[in-house]
Parts: sequence; structure tokens; C-alpha cells
Amino acid sequence: MKADSARTIFYALGANLAIAAAKTAAAVATGSSAMLAEAIHSFADSGNQGLLLWGMMQAKRPPSAAYPLGWGKAVFFWSFIVALVLFSLGGLFSVYEGWHKLAAPQPLSYPWVAVAILAFGLAAESVSLRACLQEVKKARGQRSLRQWLRETRQSELVVILGEDVAALIGLALALAAVLVTMVSGDPRWDALGSIAIGAVLIVVASGIGIQIKGLLIGRSADPQVEARMRDFLRRREEIEHLYRMLTLQLGTSLMVAVKARMKGESAARLVEDINRCEAAMRAEFPEIQWLFFEPDVMD
Repeated sequence: MKADSARTIFYALGANLAIAAAKTAAAVATGSSAMLAEAIHSFADSGNQGLLLWGMMQAKRPPSAAYPLGWGKAVFFWSFIVALVLFSLGGLFSVYEGWHKLAAPQPLSYPWVAVAILAFGLAAESVSLRACLQEVKKARGQRSLRQWLRETRQSELVVILGEDVAALIGLALALAAVLVTMVSGDPRWDALGSIAIGAVLIVVASGIGIQIKGLLIGRSADPQVEARMRDFLRRREEIEHLYRMLTLQLGTSLMVAVKARMKGESAARLVEDINRCEAAMRAEFPEIQWLFFEPDVMD
């Protein structure tokens, strides 16, 4: 089942905008470094979701003479940009802010405000993560989450999942940092919380970037989809033997090239058989945008 990436993005965007506004107010009121890091993180996430939506819109542009295979890979490019933003604006800034406050620690003001905002953030991010996991469940089928992460070609869903997980961990770290600071009276714990949040964001962003790098270079279709395609072709009565099948993921669409030994002997029969196979394959796999069939005939 195909996951609805747009629905997941809008859930995450709504949650992050609300959380970002609340965190900013709390950071100003309390002077919390960890809270400021979390506010920057939420604003970065909101911008990232806008970039993902833009990438999905660009991916729908039709092919042209300059872009004969279309714009499908645009969603991969913008997903990679999101990983860079998460790494730099989110991760590196949080580490810098924490290091700065560690060198010159400042006491927190109104710490219970920070606690209340962080608790609200945890609730809102949990709703966003739940919506994301529902869509991931549709996409992964019987595969484990780890296997799906290795094999999926839905870069935007990987990004949202990574952001939501990083956000929840970050909120928990910020909450712990504020509470320890309140109990101990030592503001350095708040600074250490900011550094820990930055480290989490850097790790998550690096993982997302590595995953999407392969899609930018050019990966085949999802292994499960490829297996279904091969089985479909081998069952066709027009095909004697399937020599080779190549696939290329172009955003949400596919390019497929097939070389097969056909049973038809005459040229007219060969053309009819190829046309029939192509029509049947497109009907079974509507995500195919480009289909190239190279036939071989029986001696």
C-alpha cells in the first residue's frame, strides 16, 4: 500500500509551527539554552517540511526536451537539502549555543514555564510521529522498520520520520536538562542539554543524508516491487525467458527496461505480444512512467 507522504508532512508542519512558537516564548522568558536550541530545531523542521512539499510539487512537472525523464528526482534533492539544514542549522547551532552557555553559564528564569512548554511539545510531537508511523506501516507491509528504512525509496517519509524521532529525543533531553538544572541549581546542565540535542540532530541528519545520497545517484525500484515485476513477466505466456530487467526510481515513478525472449516468430506477432505485455505491465504497476522492451525471438 502506498503511504500518503503529503498527509504526514502536513501533520508534522502543524505540530512544529505550534511547538516552535511556544518554545520561542519560553526561551525568551527563561533564558534556557536547551530551550533556545529546541526552538531553532522546531523552526528548522517547519522550514524543512515546506521544502519537502515544494520538492513534491516540482516532482510532478512533466518531461521536457531539457528534462526528458521528468522532474521526479526533485523530491530527492530537496530531501537532501533538508538533511543539510537539519545538520547545520539544527545540529551545529545547538552544539555552538550549548558550548557558548557552558563557557558563560546563566541561571534560568521561570523554569516551570519551560517544563510546561516542553511537556506540550512532547504531546504534539507524539501526535505527529504517530501519524508518520501509520503511513510508514502502510508502506513497509510485512517488513521490519529497519529493513524498510534500508529499502524504501520514499525519501520524504524517511525525512519526516527522522525529524519526528529526533524531535522527541531532543524534547526529552531538554526537559531533563531543565529539571536537573532546577534541582541542582547548576545552569551548566542546561548547556550540556543543548550540546546533547545538537549531537542527536547531527547523527540523525547524517543518517538521512546517507540514505538519500543513494537515491540521488540512482537506485533501483523497491526490492519488493522489483520481485513482483519479475514474477509478473515470467508468468506472461508471450515470454519464453526473461533475460534482464533494470529499474530506476524517479521520485514516485519508475523507469523500467526489459530484455526477454519472446515466443512469437513473425514480426507482426512479436509487435502484438510486446504491446500486450507493456499494456498489462502498466496496468499492474501504474507507477511505471517509462517502459522499454527489448525482445529476442526463438530460433
